[in-house]
Amino acid sequence: MGISSLGVGSGLDLEGLVTQLLAAERGPKSARLDARDERIEAEISSLGQIKSKLSEFKDSVDELRKDQSLTGREPTIRNPSEDTEPFTAKASNSALTGEYAITVERLASGSRIESATAANGGFAASTDSVTGTAGSLTFKIGGTGDTFSINVTAGATLAELREQINNAQDNFGITANIINTGTADGGAKLIISSKITGEGNDLSIVNDDDIADLNRIATTDSAETASYLVPTKTAQNSQAIIDGITVQSDSNEFKNTIQNVTFTASAVSEKDANGEFQASTLIIGFDEEGLDEKIKEFVESYNSLNDEIRSLTKYGESDLEDDGALAGDFTVRGIQAGLGSILSSSVSASALGGLFQIGIELTSEGKLEIGNSDFGLGTGASRLSDALENNFDEVSKLFTADDGIANKLYDFIDQYTKSSGILAGRETAAKDQREQLLDDRAAFELRLVSFEQTLRGRYLNLDQTVARLQQSSSALLASLF
Repeated sequence: MGISSLGVGSGLDLEGLVTQLLAAERGPKSARLDARDERIEAEISSLGQIKSKLSEFKDSVDELRKDQSLTGREPTIRNPSEDTEPFTAKASNSALTGEYAITVERLASGSRIESATAANGGFAASTDSVTGTAGSLTFKIGGTGDTFSINVTAGATLAELREQINNAQDNFGITANIINTGTADGGAKLIISSKITGEGNDLSIVNDDDIADLNRIATTDSAETASYLVPTKTAQNSQAIIDGITVQSDSNEFKNTIQNVTFTASAVSEKDANGEFQASTLIIGFDEEGLDEKIKEFVESYNSLNDEIRSLTKYGESDLEDDGALAGDFTVRGIQAGLGSILSSSVSASALGGLFQIGIELTSEGKLEIGNSDFGLGTGASRLSDALENNFDEVSKLFTADDGIANKLYDFIDQYTKSSGILAGRETAAKDQREQLLDDRAAFELRLVSFEQTLRGRYLNLDQTVARLQQSSSALLASLF
């Protein structure tokens, strides 16, 4: 600044005077900038809160408009006892409601092949050599086209062959094990099991090079005309009885046996004291409980959003109560009006027409409630219960149809919350104002520096002039006395 001891020459408090003048110049402008800064920060924060709440509500609306509890069917299974659960089930949206008596009599299984006993030309131990001549074996399922091959080296042991089979790169579900019978006649038996289920899907093992030693492992020769080992257990279908009708599947999944319903068997049904299979009851119905819960969550989510909006847009009821940060904001008023319009609108795709028919009402505060008032149509709770019980599909359409409440709400909210939406634009504008405010503060500080320099220049001259006058006065007085 030049002089830091202004007033030393004259003895006047010029430094204090400059400080007071600077404070007088800074105060009003700085207060206006601070107030502006506070308003901008409050706006940015409040817009963020509104956007966050809208996004939360949008997520709940998105779940509602796509949720399977609105359009889906809920399978319920009643078993004769809790000890056994023979099957599970799922149903598509187009499944018809109904009840079915189902008994699982047999599970699907794959085939099984065993090598002969030692007494009948098999293997005495797992360390026995499988073949003295190298060759290959091909494992295949004729009904499915699954296949893989292994090369068996000369001198390979039974245990090594087992590992080759299990670790084959293209193995499609074949497992090899060795069972030691503990007797000389029984020896060690190679057990080969297939996971490929369904009638006609038995495992074949082809002796590709017609090596005599490998006939002990194979089911057929390279031409697939000979017959060596035969399955000790053939692949079979699962079998169930539905309302007295016997049905089968090549797996444990029964798909569309009941139209648009899939049930998967996991255990054979229990038998009664007379040895008769006991049926389980499969009920295909609407998920009324799930939809009731979703609707109530929707009401709660909207009310949470409404409370946030009301808090941020309220006007203080007295001088002691501040206005909300977005009081009177035209954008938020547009959101309130738009949401209210959609919630009170009618849905042409649903015979119910609107939310009032399922007991949801808008209060004077703009909140949703499942009302207690009886308008000759029952309370809100009773209207909702009746709609779910008697008009489930129409309740679903009320939300999920193209002009349904959930779809309209989602599209409306999206224009505010998306990255290029209205609220994002408002936030960008407010942040630009904040940047401008920083520039204004910097410019103001520069003006204050210039103003201080001007003041100090003026009062420096005054200080020096007064100092000279004081010196002249002192010299004059000294000469007189």
